[in-house]
This record gives sequence, C-alpha cells and structure tokens, in this order.
Amino acid sequence: MTEAETRAAVTREFQALTRWTSALTWADIPEDIRQRAALILADDFGALIAARDEPELIALRAGLARAAGAPEATVFDAALPRQDRYSAALSNGAAADWCELDGGYRLAICHAALYCLPALLAEAEAERHSLQHLLLSLIVGYETVARVARCFAFPGLVMHPHGGLATVGAAAAIARMRGLDAETTAAAICTGATLVLPGPFGHAVEGALIRNVWPGLCAQNGIRSADWAAIGVAGGPDSLFDVFARIMGATATPAALSVDLGQTWAMQDAYHKMHACCQYAHSTVEAVLAALRDAGPVTPDQVAAIDIATHWKGRKLDNPQPATTLAAKFSIQHIAAATLAFGHAGAAAFHADTLRAPALMRLRGLVSISAHEPEQPWPHDRPARATLRLTDGRELVGECLSAPGGADLPYGPDQITQKALGLMAPLLPGADRVIPQVLALEGARLAQSWPDLLADLRG
Repeated sequence: MTEAETRAAVTREFQALTRWTSALTWADIPEDIRQRAALILADDFGALIAARDEPELIALRAGLARAAGAPEATVFDAALPRQDRYSAALSNGAAADWCELDGGYRLAICHAALYCLPALLAEAEAERHSLQHLLLSLIVGYETVARVARCFAFPGLVMHPHGGLATVGAAAAIARMRGLDAETTAAAICTGATLVLPGPFGHAVEGALIRNVWPGLCAQNGIRSADWAAIGVAGGPDSLFDVFARIMGATATPAALSVDLGQTWAMQDAYHKMHACCQYAHSTVEAVLAALRDAGPVTPDQVAAIDIATHWKGRKLDNPQPATTLAAKFSIQHIAAATLAFGHAGAAAFHADTLRAPALMRLRGLVSISAHEPEQPWPHDRPARATLRLTDGRELVGECLSAPGGADLPYGPDQITQKALGLMAPLLPGADRVIPQVLALEGARLAQSWPDLLADLRG
C-alpha cells in the first residue's frame, strides 16, 4: 500500500476497534478474561504500592502535594493522602513502574496495564465507579493499547513505550469508564496520541529517573484527553498514523487494530514478574540460578568470570557500573552479579546500597555479554545462557530459553496473589481478606464502589 492508503487503513481499522470497545459490556467478556483482569489489577496495584518508600519518589510526591487541588483520589504512599484525580494519577503512575514489578504484554513492547491503571484508579475513586466497571475499563484500555503497540512497530529499542504508548492506554480506559460513544472515544485516543512523550529507551539503561515518571504524566494526559475530546478539543482522525508512523517512523500494520476482536484477548498474552528488573533480563536471572543449582555454595570471591549469552534486546542492557537503582534494573552486569550474590533478583538485589557494594562492583566487572545464537521465535525469543568460571577451575553453565511468567510458562494464580498481598500488606492490612474475594469475582465485591473497596482494604 502507498502511505496514503496505509494511513486510511489505520484510521478505518482503528474506528472499527473503538466501535467495538465503546459497545463492549461485562456480559460480553469471557470468564477467564474477567479473572485475568482481576489478577492483573491486583498484581500491578501491588507493584504500585511497593515503591512508597523510594526517596526520590517521596520528594517528587511532596512537590506535587503542594500544588494539588481538592481531594478526589488516593495517593498510595505511607500516609494515604487524597488529591485531585490528575495529581493522584501522576503520582501513582510515577510509582507504578518504579520497582520494575509491574507486568507487561508479551507480543509487543508494551506494559498495557501500567498504561491504564493509574488513571483508572483515580477516576474510579473520584466518580465512585464499581469494581466491575473498573475491570471492564481496564480490559478495554489493555486491549486498545496492546493493539496499537502491535500495529506500530519501531526499529530497535529507540523509543521507550512508557512515554510512547501510555497516554493512548489511559485515554482509551478513561473513555470506556465514562461511557463515551465510539466517535468521542476515537477522538480522545487520537488526542492522547498527540500528547505522547518521545522518551529514549536508553534512559532506562542509563538510569535517568525521569523514565519512571513518564507513565504518571501520561496517565494525567490521558484523563485530559477524554476531558477535552468531549468538548471538541481533539486531535484529528488520522493522528495515530501521523504521530507514530509519519513523525516517529514506525511501520504500520493496520489489521492488527481490529483482527479477531472478541475472539482473542490481549490479556491472554500478559506476563507477570517475580524478578524486580527488566523482563528482557529475566532469562539471565533464571540462567544464573540454574548454573548455581547443583554447584553447592558459591561465594562472590570464588568467581573469576561470568559470561551471559543472551538475545538482542538483552544485549542492549549493557551498563557495567550503574549509577541509579533504575540503571541497575536495566544492567545485565548488575542483574547477573546480584543474582549470584543474593541468590535472587528481588527488590533487595537492587537497593541503593548495592550500587557501591565492593563485592558487587567487582562481580559486575567480571561480566561479559555475548549473543545467544541462533535467534529463536516466540516463546524462545528472549533466552540466556550463563557461564560462571570459578577460581578453582570449575565451569558452571545454566540456560533459560524462556523465563517464567508469560503465557508459555505462566505463574500460578496463587503465586501472583501471594506476591501482590506481600506488597500490599504493610499499607493495606485488609488486603489479605479483600483481595481473594476480588480475585474470586464475588458479586458483592464486583458491585462495590472502588472507594468503598479501598476503605475495606485499609482495614
């Protein structure tokens, strides 16, 4: 197709998508997708809460509080203050990716729930929407942004999706929550497309903490997009193509926007995280653990060299001496070294103290990164092999072709639930009682307003 034909096709298929999403009801959604949505809500909500003690986030939130408007929605820090919905969405969106424990979408570079939830939580509390309506809106936002991510393919890892896609997800989710018609929904999403942030992917590897704030800014912009589209202040019908293809250089596949609507669901290809680092490195964590599994105790001073052979996305995570905790979570060197030293890649492995720990600094310097060949199709497209050479002459090798957490090797619901409850418990002591009822889709909980459910979570 010519560029003009592709542009027209994107707009046509996008309008088919918004006609479908604006008409979608809870009754239209299969039970397994409803359950998946509740699990994703709990998982990403827990990840959002996990960041509450990060010092930079605390300082950022203090600044936002000084300018916040009338209280409408909760900010999930230690004091649980309430601010206007826009400030709360920004604040919670900045927290939601801070610890790298939020889930993602496996078929494209996209953290679809992250791009919807901060805006939805604020709007649902401000307008007293039910849990059922929150879940419906999350499913719609997730489906929309995942399809946009599949439609527009960018070369390499140049633009970070947190800035490039999050406004689209927030606008789509809020449009459904407000019950906007198909035309206004399309206008809101197109408006959101013109408000994207062209954040460099390399900022994550370099440790620039502004990357953590992008989802919050986009959550706020997504709510504004729905506000403005409803009063006629909107982007054009071709804004998606104009922004992502013409300006940002993506290759467009129009059919991805509408193919198999209602037959396949993006949430079926969600992944969940147990390791607190970039998902591209989860196979590295698993490979190091596999290498150590039958070796007996190995201390950092016994290691002479570490080679990590991994996929091309993993090889982009090359930063031998990360300066921030974000950079550590996107450093193959730190991820491999910390996994070896701690025996896991949980939050403690990326604490600020680890950046200057002598043993970890030495181990990071021993890591070399090479290609895992040949490149494989999904689900083995993100593999890693770890080779640990010890000072006593032993060589320990471990390999992971596909890290657990995705559709091919899913974590069990109980594992994800326990992770979420562990993250929520210090702030929301009622979670142990309430969240299992949410995950069971109990009728009383589905009908309950989000602010009333929050009150029960607080205990």
